[in-house]
Amino acid sequence: MFYIKQKVGNDLELTIDIHDENVFTRCPYCGVEFSVDLAEVLSEKDSDLFSTAVVCTACTKKLRG
Repeated sequence: MFYIKQKVGNDLELTIDIHDENVFTRCPYCGVEFSVDLAEVLSEKDSDLFSTAVVCTACTKKLRG
């Protein structure tokens, strides 16, 4: 299991499990927020969490013409 851990003050720490329903990103073109499947996004052999960007459906259609 993977999770996110963030300090929210001197005495408070927030821990959230990562699963298929709580992972979101923002489109690098329009900024819309949408959910993503990390397993699918990271299935490419050279992908990583830091340099991978996911484009929303609307912007993908615009880019493809």
